Amino acid sequence: MSDVPGATDHARAVVSALLAAGVGDVVLAPGSRNAPLAYAAHDAARAGALRLHTRIDERTAAFLALGLTRHGARAAVVCTSGTAAAHLHPAVLEASHAGIAMVAVTADRPAAVRGTGANQTTDQVDLYGDAADALDLAAEDLDPARPGAVDLTARLRAADAARRPVHLNVQLAPPLVPDAPWTAVPAPARRDPLPRLAEPGLVVPRGPRTVVVAGDDAGPPARQLAERAGWPLLAEPSSGSRTGAHAIRTYRLLLAAGWADRVERVVVAGHPTLSRPVTDLLTRGDVEVVSLRARGRWPDRPFAVAAEHDALEVADDPDGLDDPDWLAGWRAADATTAARLDALLAAGVADGGLDPWTVAGRVTAALPPTGLLVVGASNPVRDLDLMVHGWGVGERRMVVANRGLAGIDGTVSTAVGAAIARRHSARRIALMGDVTFLHDANGLLLGPEEERPDLTLLVVNDDGGSIFATLEQGAPAHADSFERLFATPHGADLAALCAATRTPHRRVRTPEQLDAALAAPASGIEVVEAVVDRTRRREVDAAVRALAEPPGPGPRA
Repeated sequence: MSDVPGATDHARAVVSALLAAGVGDVVLAPGSRNAPLAYAAHDAARAGALRLHTRIDERTAAFLALGLTRHGARAAVVCTSGTAAAHLHPAVLEASHAGIAMVAVTADRPAAVRGTGANQTTDQVDLYGDAADALDLAAEDLDPARPGAVDLTARLRAADAARRPVHLNVQLAPPLVPDAPWTAVPAPARRDPLPRLAEPGLVVPRGPRTVVVAGDDAGPPARQLAERAGWPLLAEPSSGSRTGAHAIRTYRLLLAAGWADRVERVVVAGHPTLSRPVTDLLTRGDVEVVSLRARGRWPDRPFAVAAEHDALEVADDPDGLDDPDWLAGWRAADATTAARLDALLAAGVADGGLDPWTVAGRVTAALPPTGLLVVGASNPVRDLDLMVHGWGVGERRMVVANRGLAGIDGTVSTAVGAAIARRHSARRIALMGDVTFLHDANGLLLGPEEERPDLTLLVVNDDGGSIFATLEQGAPAHADSFERLFATPHGADLAALCAATRTPHRRVRTPEQLDAALAAPASGIEVVEAVVDRTRRREVDAAVRALAEPPGPGPRA
């Protein structure tokens, strides 16, 4: 009789290791081959050792795990073999590039049947390439009595400390159902705190005209450095830095209007990917770039960097701040440009209806301290970028987005996961476009026992992909093919779609209706559909860019 542990014991060993490594949430996509893992997770949830979430769609499940993990509730997604495992790939890629230590657990047939045409069997080993730390686990690999056994808990903890996703490919052979419940469930361990840097940072000298660019996940250090030095702060909405008096609201417009020509040095933090003016500035040969080291799969910058460090300090100066006229000039131009933008929107660019910028502005006004805002890629995050004022330091508003690869995949499920993890948030809102919403409409398919956080999904519906209208593809020269190739109007009835999943839906067409909808916090998950017009997107976008206050006479870089 073989002494190799069976599938039930193997699955329980995997779940025990997940718990010991601080995984407190498991998202399950049902299947037959992963049944032993499902039963083990279910028993652990009954014992109070983890929270179990079930989704019928593997991609949705993976992005739910991503959203949970990004907000401190480290999660594992569990699926069956074959194409199911492939559906986890988008979320694994996002986690890899964003530095999020989620765990992907794929069930597999035993290695002996690989290459034989066995049902639902493909090569799942290293399925996600170098996007995740991968382990191919046969039952005997976790037997501590065997030489060379894998210390799975240690491997999972190491990946967490390195902010790397992990792929566990678990080989399971029948029988796939247990003969008794699992009662010996260990208590979940607390996640190890992320290491804090105690070493002094690289000292950045004063002198050159400097701006601080804060991309996604830059965090408070970018703001603190800008304030200590007296430099303008050009912070994306999801940077975690868009607070305080140094944040420049209309920086993207000002850079394109000539302010970039005055910049001599950029201190960059996080992962800036939102605007071409920032990219152009960072890649200019005559601008010195100093970098706060980024995290994620590819932390190296895609532009030349003069110096890089894990922490930055600014040189002491007996006269206090750096050139005060530099910051004052940016602030004055920002105030003028912002006032022009607000006046343009107040005058109405949508014949009394809603426009995307007004929607973004009303969302920022509705988000209270300690609120959570999840933002979809494409136009909504860029519209938000123009409408977010510098919120108060310490008010703990959290704005997050999947900017690792800046895809629109899984945004609904990411938002649901973030809302579950951020239980203490005063208000939870997700802002996204209609195409982004439709990409993950399956995220609304929740079973009767699944947790439904209080979350408002605000969908800006312009019936298609309006971001392309602002790009080269939207130029009049390509008008004959634009609708078919890029705008892709879908005509979807979002109310009917929401009704199919019993999700409360509300359609708004005016600023007043939107304010009323945002003033009533959600009870459970709800969809607010803000109807906007796409036909004038390119025209209004050009008018917005023309509002920027250019720099006055003075030396150029």
